[in-house]
Amino acid sequence: MPKINGNEIRPGAILEHDGGLWAAVKVNHVKPGKGGAFAQVELKNLRDGRKLNERFRSEDKVDEVTLENKDQQFLYETDGRLVFMDAETYEQIEIDADLLGDRRPFLQDGMTATVLFYGEEPLSVKIPQKVKCRVVEAEPVMNGQTASKSFKPAVLDNGVRIMVPPFVGPDEDIIVHTELMEYSERA
Repeated sequence: MPKINGNEIRPGAILEHDGGLWAAVKVNHVKPGKGGAFAQVELKNLRDGRKLNERFRSEDKVDEVTLENKDQQFLYETDGRLVFMDAETYEQIEIDADLLGDRRPFLQDGMTATVLFYGEEPLSVKIPQKVKCRVVEAEPVMNGQTASKSFKPAVLDNGVRIMVPPFVGPDEDIIVHTELMEYSERA
């Protein structure tokens, strides 16, 4: 693993620190009036989700880890575990459904997702940024509502509640931005 200086840590970097794998969420470079400069780094543990604030001086050395991205096809869910298959080798792996968090309902059968591996251990799952969903329930348009900046609540076919523009009705397909959990466009 390559070692980097403490002042070279950037947001999104994966570090091996204190015997765990951590993702740098926020990095703030500080130059106090007295003493040496340092990087104040907010870290998130990739295995258990713990957060940690750590100071790294420029002379501190940390191990930067490179994760391997593999495209995997989602097959099914069983007992809180998601089963994915490698399209090239047909190998199947099981991943804890909690890794996806709030984005879990957007994972659809047959969907291709990117799984991040550290060696043979799957650490994270990235689903496509935009997913097609069907609106199953939406409030009717009220008189006086205009198309500018007015939204109404709707329920999608996966059970997620989001806000949609007034022109979207039940049984319509829409595109949802999975990271922001909001309406993007009509399908």
